[in-house]
Amino acid sequence: MEIERINESTVKFFITYKDIEERGFDRDEIWYNRERGEELFFEMINEAHDRENFEIEGPLWIQVQALDNGMEIVVTRGQITDGNVKLEIPVSHHKDDVMDDNIVDMLDEQFHSSQKSRYANGNHDNDELEIVISFKDFEDLLSLSEVFTIPHIQNEVYHFEDKYYLYLRFDNYYTEDEQDDMISHVLEYGEESDISIHRIREYGKVIIAEDGLETLRKKFLS
Repeated sequence: MEIERINESTVKFFITYKDIEERGFDRDEIWYNRERGEELFFEMINEAHDRENFEIEGPLWIQVQALDNGMEIVVTRGQITDGNVKLEIPVSHHKDDVMDDNIVDMLDEQFHSSQKSRYANGNHDNDELEIVISFKDFEDLLSLSEVFTIPHIQNEVYHFEDKYYLYLRFDNYYTEDEQDDMISHVLEYGEESDISIHRIREYGKVIIAEDGLETLRKKFLS
């Protein structure tokens, strides 16, 4: 892990996924397991204390950027004066996050922002494309299952926090253009979710674990 002291109140970390795994953490669990995510974070902060004498005092602003081979995390310590919090942020950011917010929520949000950005730019590389679609109404999901057939694509159906979710995982059977066309079709019935499939699997209810759309079609529309 690389640690860079930006200034008196800010430190930047870069940690690879390999380093995360060598520390005994599963690469996926840091995105959805609250305790494990915080455990990794404070382990990093303790190293910053030992190597850079970086103390945790008061609220923290945390910026997380998910990269292809790891994560870059910028932590800025706030100064409290007469009950007011002062944050001197050395980098651009989209919002202020303090330590009272859940570190796993921040990791999850930043990870999916990065994933959505790569998809929007058409940069799939050779990785298998994954996407989670949310549906406000079960009828919308049924309507999709009636008109859309997706062989060779992993698809699972879940229920979580009053919404239904369809998880799609494409392998390399289809070209990028074919994948884009299929996703565009699916998005006519639902919308891309910011919630990760890891969190949905952890806290949601499995409706159909395999061949979700085909099973819905056979069960409700045959």
